[in-house]
Amino acid sequence: MDTSVHSGFHALGLSDALLRDLTGAGFSSPTPIQEQAIPPALAGRDVIGCAQTGTGKTAAFVIPMIERLATLPKGQPQALILAPTRELAVQILATIEKLGRNRRMSATVIVGGADMQAQVRGLRQRPDILVATPGRLLDHMWNGTVLLSSIKILVLDEADRMLDMGFAPQINQILDALPEQRQTLLFSATLPTDLARLVQASVNNPVRVMVAPSATTAEGVTQAVHYTSHADKPDLLLSLLGTDQATMLVFTRTKHRADRLGRVLDRAGHRVAVLHGDRSLSQRRAALEGFRRGAFRVLVATDIAARGIDVANIGHVVNFDLPNCPEDYVHRIGRTARMKTTGRATSFVTGEDQQQLRSIERLLGHAVPLAPGSKEPSAASAPSDRNARRSGHPSTSPAMRSRPHLLRNARKPRVESSAHSAAATTRT
Repeated sequence: MDTSVHSGFHALGLSDALLRDLTGAGFSSPTPIQEQAIPPALAGRDVIGCAQTGTGKTAAFVIPMIERLATLPKGQPQALILAPTRELAVQILATIEKLGRNRRMSATVIVGGADMQAQVRGLRQRPDILVATPGRLLDHMWNGTVLLSSIKILVLDEADRMLDMGFAPQINQILDALPEQRQTLLFSATLPTDLARLVQASVNNPVRVMVAPSATTAEGVTQAVHYTSHADKPDLLLSLLGTDQATMLVFTRTKHRADRLGRVLDRAGHRVAVLHGDRSLSQRRAALEGFRRGAFRVLVATDIAARGIDVANIGHVVNFDLPNCPEDYVHRIGRTARMKTTGRATSFVTGEDQQQLRSIERLLGHAVPLAPGSKEPSAASAPSDRNARRSGHPSTSPAMRSRPHLLRNARKPRVESSAHSAAATTRT
């Protein structure tokens, strides 16, 4: 066994069986979030963890979960992990499979866009762990194919993103169906104020692990803004692709724009894939796997790819459109410079984007510098904005509107219409 793995993770109180799987999976030593979150989680404490994207948060809750479940009797699901997207759920499942081999952990994934009957067959195998998106999990609860009364451990992964996607009512119903006596682990790269009610409803006297301040970006990311117009964005992107040979993840605000930009890049001769919520599960997997393997140099995506997409060595993240939510900027650019590597993040900014850019800079606590060769902001921008950018400090402006997702008071799960269920499922 690798002695560095043994000494690093063994000090956290892990078993030899799990240490062997960590070695086989290529884990060398615990990251700060793992080092601080694993011991209280192993002790059964509720944990709220906040760390930058790409710092190992998934393993920080999977490792103690495996160790705790290994001591419990088999035969029914004992743990539930909720994730905002299908892609993240599938990646969590892969981590469980890698790290739970010697502990004989079994898991199944329950996500929208996949065969319900295949998921029912997976549930009949009585896995130890359920990994689910909220909408599809509720479908199974309403159909009677999932019971949560045996759950001992709940994980809310990227909880702020689930609220952004409108899953607050579904999360409430799931929380109501869970036993009150349980362990709850909540992990995210940001902890905005609208998570307060969710925290109050779901955790009990938690240990707070804040490895970095909320909304801190990775040190290895070189950020820049390009001032441009809507019409000039495609040509600017093609220019970047010509001067930078790195793999590139490009974010658009809408599915339609992602499709259209994908066609533009394809006609220009670039190996490109498109990823968004209207694509089938098989199409989304093919796009992501092709990008991961290098079959595609460019992945054009909506914010479905901003959270939890574990693709190593993405060299350049481009915000073709700025995100509506400032926190999503942190998650987007966190797709590069993962695990202490380096990368670039470039944002295209039009005259209509000034307020969004200022909101992002307030969240970061500093201005994002101009990209080399970028023109100065247009005359429509306030002089104070231009001066602030030169001085490296964001200008003062009205506070950004708070996000409207508020959790309702706890109520018992109720059967909703099939139309509502379908809407919730398609959002995953």
